[in-house]
Amino acid sequence: MTFKAIAFDFDGVVLESAAVKSEALAALFAGHPGHVAEIVALHERHAGISRFVKFDLIFRDILKKPLDPGRREELGRKFSALVLEKVLATPFVAGAREFIEANHRATPLYVVSGTPQGELKTIVARRGLARHFRGIFGSPREKPEILRAILAERGLEPAALAFVGDGLSDHEAAAETSVAFVGRVAEGRASPFPPGTPTVPDLRRLDRALAAIGDKAAVAGTAKA
Repeated sequence: MTFKAIAFDFDGVVLESAAVKSEALAALFAGHPGHVAEIVALHERHAGISRFVKFDLIFRDILKKPLDPGRREELGRKFSALVLEKVLATPFVAGAREFIEANHRATPLYVVSGTPQGELKTIVARRGLARHFRGIFGSPREKPEILRAILAERGLEPAALAFVGDGLSDHEAAAETSVAFVGRVAEGRASPFPPGTPTVPDLRRLDRALAAIGDKAAVAGTAKA
């Protein structure tokens, strides 16, 4: 394995659960039918960030209404109730379980997600994956903070950590912390990432994508030397 540790976003990377979250948000704001499409588009545009941050954006930028803390927490509870059982029944992204099971002993693996940490740990455990990860991290901590904590915990340089995500926020977190990045872009979907970003349609070829990134980094390092 080229990298000393690998971090994964969860929805849309390990589980095919991104659509579940979009459907739940549409149901949550069904009382605002004229804004549902715009709300779902905002959610998908900001894939990977905390649902509570999205609620703030929805009320500020779309509904143009104040959002008090009690209502914010209520929305979070309702969203969790809408998604939990569906996420638990969602299939794995092709190759995800196989990659995790094949590599977790030799390479420390982590989950870095925008899902609330308690809910995230429940899902990972109930999907039988908890023992494969050295750490399972969700909100309210932001992804750059978590990636930096992983680097510090393992004593790694940024180039030794790879992050696999499906949202632009994942790419931005990797760029902010200077870690390597691979984007998951499902077949038939447009890439949200800047041109030139390494991507895979699923995780069946993730090992090849990581090896290719490592090879390019090695060549760049040799050239600089």
